[in-house]
This record gives sequence, structure tokens and C-alpha cells, in this order.
Amino acid sequence: MAEHAFSLNLLDQSASSYLRSARHQPVQWHPWGEEAFARAQAEDKPILLDIGAVWCHWCHVMDRESYESAELAAIVNQHFVAIKVDRDERPDVDARYQAAVSAISGQGGWPLTAFLTPAGKPFFGGTYFPADDRYGRPGFKRVLLTMAEVWRDRREEALESASSVMAAVEQNENFAGRGGELNLALVDKISEAILKQFDPRNGGFGAQPKFPHPAALDLLLEVATRTGNDKARDAALTTLTRMSKGGVYDQLAGGFHRYSVDERWVVPHFEKMLYDNTELLRNYVHAYQSFVKPEFALVASEIVHWLDTVMSDRERGGFYASQDADIDLDDDGDYFTWTKAEAQAVLSAEEMAVAGRYWDIGDVGDMHHNPQKNVLHVRYSVGEVAAEMGIGIEEAGERLAQARAKLLEARSKRLTPFIDRTLYTAWNAMAVTAYFEAARVLRLNDARDFALKSLDRLLVQAWDGGSELGHVIAYADGMRPSQRVEGNLDDYAFTVHACLDAWLSAGRIAYFRAALRLAEQMVAKFFDRAAGAFVDTALTEDDETKLGALTARRKPLQDAPTPAGNPVAAAALLRLEALSSNKEFREIAERSLESFAGVVEHFGLYVGTYALTLSRLLLDPVQVVVVGSGTEAIRLEALATARFAVNKTVIRLHTRQITADMLPDALAETLLQVPAPEGVEAWVQVCKGRTCMAPISDSEQLLDTLEMSV
Repeated sequence: MAEHAFSLNLLDQSASSYLRSARHQPVQWHPWGEEAFARAQAEDKPILLDIGAVWCHWCHVMDRESYESAELAAIVNQHFVAIKVDRDERPDVDARYQAAVSAISGQGGWPLTAFLTPAGKPFFGGTYFPADDRYGRPGFKRVLLTMAEVWRDRREEALESASSVMAAVEQNENFAGRGGELNLALVDKISEAILKQFDPRNGGFGAQPKFPHPAALDLLLEVATRTGNDKARDAALTTLTRMSKGGVYDQLAGGFHRYSVDERWVVPHFEKMLYDNTELLRNYVHAYQSFVKPEFALVASEIVHWLDTVMSDRERGGFYASQDADIDLDDDGDYFTWTKAEAQAVLSAEEMAVAGRYWDIGDVGDMHHNPQKNVLHVRYSVGEVAAEMGIGIEEAGERLAQARAKLLEARSKRLTPFIDRTLYTAWNAMAVTAYFEAARVLRLNDARDFALKSLDRLLVQAWDGGSELGHVIAYADGMRPSQRVEGNLDDYAFTVHACLDAWLSAGRIAYFRAALRLAEQMVAKFFDRAAGAFVDTALTEDDETKLGALTARRKPLQDAPTPAGNPVAAAALLRLEALSSNKEFREIAERSLESFAGVVEHFGLYVGTYALTLSRLLLDPVQVVVVGSGTEAIRLEALATARFAVNKTVIRLHTRQITADMLPDALAETLLQVPAPEGVEAWVQVCKGRTCMAPISDSEQLLDTLEMSV
């Protein structure tokens, strides 16, 4: 539909890429805000709420079929006040109405379509509705007219439904107070529940569709390295291997798509999310740390390369939010897929012979809408392909590398799916942490430098240096919002972690002090001292000013899809307590975890972050400080970093940084009391719990000490 066909609606003033994409629709959209609710109450109209995202395929389908239809728009405008929400920009709004629609229909997702009272209480909802009756779903025209009739003629029924749905929203993810005993047996129960869902044939958990579940994978890696649990190790390594060989992984450019529609990881939903790739990057780094499989280091480095080249602002720092799956609604992953003829047109016969076998490029492909389209996935190893063709492995590898480069070059000439260049605070902080970890383990100095640049931009543009942290660092194309979105629990918690990781990497005390200030504000704003645990939106806000379902308190426990706010916040406080000796941080973390201990084992796959944080609480912290410079310091740091452990912290400092004003209090108490060994270029101090060992400069002694400590 031509952009000039209709006058602009109120979304024209929005900074969000998703909202701006709907500014030419004939629906009289409002952004979420007081103006829309005031109008609904003044006109006594119900609210039509649409929540989606710029990367969401079915959101765009519903936009084209329904919201760009003059007929359906006229019905919406006559009977409803319409509000459109970007779920990335307003996760607080999305979480509550997802809970509401799940209570109504048993299923959430995007697009989320809800009908609300003028006060914002939901009385009916669903996800995607086709314009007309099909797919076993009622047509949207019929739904609109029915809901208008319900509000007009059966209002009491609607109000009663809204009341019961709000009660369900209040209950959703608000388990605080259901306490229980905190022990490592609880960690074991959670990991065992995860292992029961493991698919030994294909990797991953459960049946189709398959999502990655990075926190659950990290938990299995941690359990495997700490206890020697072979089942946990095999489940984690099998899953990471199968995912990286599947079509869910972009075999040409690197980076993971959001999830796989089949159990074999072959056909993905093609959108790529920043947060999926940051957490999967950490998975592959941790797996490489512990099991030294070079293929995991390769995948990690390819994810970093994709983020570097596609998903980041190299000049100013910062990571973009997402990349769409497709170009338009007639496209279904065509940018990422290949017919056999398309591949043959790009490659030589020798290259095609290897690449076609390796990536399973055949006449019949994998996509339902076009069976000729192949999703590149690894079916045979390079060795198997080489043996079948009667050539050497090295030659097969060279042909494959040439094929990859040519296919990637040809793909770059296709229309590229839209990239949302919005910089979200929490997701950027997650990326910063992932980059610091990858940089340390894989020796990627450029990644370290870019992480520092990105964090510096976050701290300058999203934080006022005191109590206020925003949810958005910067919008795409320099757009400026009419109203700032306040930071939520995730924004504060992940930024605390990022600042701590920056201090560990750069040794600049300013990052540690920023972590302290942000943590203090996180506790002040989000910790419920009366009932325990953290809420996701600030307690300091007046409930009477909150719109719609935002009055409902949420205490996030489950990883869905990003790590849950409560255990992430608790982990940040535990890390800080070990360095600052602030006992209250540990007490708050423990109270938060205790709040959920009575119910958490029932959520298995979705509480990996909780179990990791509980392990961090219960295991003695192991602090490894590498002091010095030069090749010997680098070698000792590499030895100290080997093997992932949630309770281990490796700190690298230069001799000049061993002063009271450049160290956190707890670290200063130990390091300043230790006489530096004479005649050595670098040395290490290992502390476990509150006990510190004598300085170590010998590699074998360091390995033996860590073996006994971790």
C-alpha cells in the first residue's frame, strides 16, 4: 500500500522502528500512554491492543491483512481506541499482557491481540487473527464486531472476565514468599529435570519447535565440570554440536536464528536476535574453556565476527537489537536459503561437489513454501566428504572455504533483511559481558576494546551517573523519543554485570564504582524488602499513575527467553559482595533466591539462571588475581581461565594497580598485605572463600591449586 494513501497516525511521533512501520496505516493508532487511556475513558470505548516487534513475521502479516485494510480499519476506528506497542521497547507492558492472553487462550506470542476495558484490563485476547475465517481461527472482522457487541450489550460479562484475568496476571511469575531450603540438592533437581527433556538423537530439549535455552546449557556445563556428571556433559556438548551444524546456525555468516521449527535444528525461524547470540556466544566460550574442543572456539569466533560486521555500530560502540527473517511477506527466508541452481551458478563444479554434499544442497530442499529452497546445514563431515570424493581433507577444506566465501559474496548482493539499529540497555550489557568473556578465553583483543567502547556509550547515554538508567541507549537513525522509557530490573542487573566484567578486564576502578552505584539503585528501586525478591518495574513509582496491567507486580523467575531478572540481580550482588565486603548484598541475594525455593524445581528448563546463581551462593567463591605484565602474565591468566566455573573470578592487574585507591575494598584487604614475590615477571594469588594462599608463580603449582579449589 502506498505510503501517501492515508494521513499519518500518532505513531509518526514514535522513535520505535516497529511503531513507525505502522504510521501510514489507516488505523488511528496511539502509542502506549496516558492520551490513549484518557480518550478511551472519555469516549467509553474498549481498547484494541496490538503488541509486536519489527522482527516478527506474523505481526507484519496481520498488519498487511487487517490493519492496512480500509474496511477493517474503519471498524477499529469506530468501535475502539487502538494502541500499538513494541515489545522490545516496552517489555514491561508485553510481559503482563502475555500473561493475560495466556490465561484467556492458553497461548501467548506475537502478534499479541488483546481487548481491554478503558482502564486497560483485558477481557479477551489471542495472537494472530486472519482477516477472514481460516486456519481454524475466527476472522478478525468477526472478532472485532463481536468484541464491540460484547462491550455494548454484555458489559458486565466483559468486566467480570477482565477482573478474573487481572487476578491471573497478578499470579503470573509472582512466586515470592513460597520459600524453601537453599542447598545444592536443589541445583541437582533442576539439572535432572532438564536432562529428562534432553533429546539424545538431535540434541536440544523436548520436541519441535526447539529453542536454544542457553541458561540451561550453561547449568549443564557447570554441573559437568564441577561434579564430573557425564550425562550433563554429553547433553550440553551434543546440543551445542548439533545446533552449530544445523540450519538454525547461519553456516555462511555465523550467528544463530531464533529457533528451529523442527526437532533436527534444520529449518529455523530466520530472524536473528542479539540476546540469543550473546548468550549462545557465552555457551560456546564456556564449553571451549572446559573441554577444549576447537570447533566450539570456531563457532564463538564466527558469532563475534557476525556481530562485528552486521550487528554493531563500529564507530560509536553499541549492538543492534535484531535482524528480520525476510524482506517482505512474500519472502520466507529467501535471503538465507539456496536452490541447487542458485548455488551452481555461483560455484565451480569442484566447489559445488564438496559444498553440495557438506551442506546438503539438493534438488529437493527443506522449505515448505518452495521445496527447491535448501537451508544450509552440515550433513557430513569434511573428512567424510573428502573420502567419498577421493580427495584429501585439506583439499576438501580449501574448496569448502572457497565455496563459503563465494556464496556469502553472492548473498550480500541480495536485498538484506531489515536490521533494527535500536540499542537496548540490557541487551547491550549482555553483549558486553559476552564479548569480555570471549576476548579473555579466545584472546580477541579487538572484542575487548569494542566491549569497552560499547559500555562507555551505554554509561554516558543511558545513565545519569546516579539513580536513573534508561531502557534505551539510542534509537535507530537518530530518532528521539517523545518520552524516555525508564530502565527495568534487567537493564540495571545486566549493566551491573557488564561494569564488573569491564573492571575485571581493564582494571579501571571507575567501572567497579559504577557497578556499586547501579547495584545500590537496583536494590532501592526494585527489591521488595517486605516480601522478598525483586520486581521488574520500579517500586518507587506510584501505582495510581500506572496504566492498565502495569499495576500488576511481577517477580521474574523464569528464563524466557533472556535470563530472568531475579537470579541475574542476585548474581550481580553476590559478585559485588565478594569484592566490596558489603554483607547486605549477600543477604538480599539470599532472600531473593529463598523466595522461590519452594517452587523452582517445577520449572526445570526455564530456571537455569536460578540454579547457576544458587550454585554461586552456596559454593565458596574462588578469586584468582593475576598480577604483572608481559607474556608470563598472559600465560598465567590463560591457565587460570581454563575450565568454566560459576564461582570462579579471574582478575588481571598490572603492578601499578595494586594501590588502595585502585582496588575494591575486599580485594585491597588481601592484595595489599601480600609481599610480591621477587625476581618474577608475574604472579598469582588464589583465594577461596575468606582464605588466601601464598603467591604462586609456577604454572604447575597454579594448576594444582585451582584443581583443589574449584
